[in-house]
Amino acid sequence: MSAFELRIAPHEGLFVAVISVALFFFVIIFAETIFDLATGRRSGWRETLANFTIEIGNQLLERTIFGTAFVLGILFVEQFAVLSIPVTWWSWILALLAADFTYYWMHRIEHERRVFWAYHSVHHSSPEFNLTTSLRLSWVEGMVEWIFFIPMIMLGFDAVQIVGSILIVVVYQTWIHTEKIGRLGVLDRIFNTPSVHRVHHGRNPEYLDKNYGGILIIWDILFGTYQTEQAPVDYGVTQPLESSNPVTINFHEFWLMARDLLNVRKAASVWNVLFAPPGSDPN
Repeated sequence: MSAFELRIAPHEGLFVAVISVALFFFVIIFAETIFDLATGRRSGWRETLANFTIEIGNQLLERTIFGTAFVLGILFVEQFAVLSIPVTWWSWILALLAADFTYYWMHRIEHERRVFWAYHSVHHSSPEFNLTTSLRLSWVEGMVEWIFFIPMIMLGFDAVQIVGSILIVVVYQTWIHTEKIGRLGVLDRIFNTPSVHRVHHGRNPEYLDKNYGGILIIWDILFGTYQTEQAPVDYGVTQPLESSNPVTINFHEFWLMARDLLNVRKAASVWNVLFAPPGSDPN
């Protein structure tokens, strides 16, 4: 048993509970898929199959390369923490709030800076919106996203609390990828709900770059990125991918970015290609 696994042991019940919820959600995803396909509520099987295939790739990566890199990265940076927050019931609450706050800014940056959008666009590229959409996550993001949580490490949160809190934030968002649950009244102004998240996946002009929250949507209200669901949502990215190939889905934006890097007319434009908002003219 590794040193990190030994540190998890006292909190094993929490991790088992979160993983059990994730497995329950997975069963619901399968049930919804069968129901939709059997009743004609889904346009076809290609997008769904792509989502499941992408999830298989992610599970393989998370259990090998990326999962190890994520933990090792956190443990390495932990040596340089300026504070040390004790692991107690109240610090778990603080850790979850901090992880959710960090997720908001990570998610927002992934929309506002092209080099990060290159991988995050995978999640937005489907023209459909159902529970399998929650599985459509980039094969690359696990290599990058842990970096955004370095401030939590430096503040002294325990590595186990950081990993556990991130897991809770991610698992929570599974159920909100659905059209089968309508608006939830006041809850839509507190939590990330299906209605709130449908807006986030819309390519309608009024819906672009809105509702970044993970569990709490109050961050969007505080920082001016909140939008309620009004007009019917048109799902997908502004320039449709028109492919259900998992490899194309994962690397299409990287190919476009590489093409633009090769075509820039001045060195200063390289920065714009990488860090300007998606869709900007690099020159």
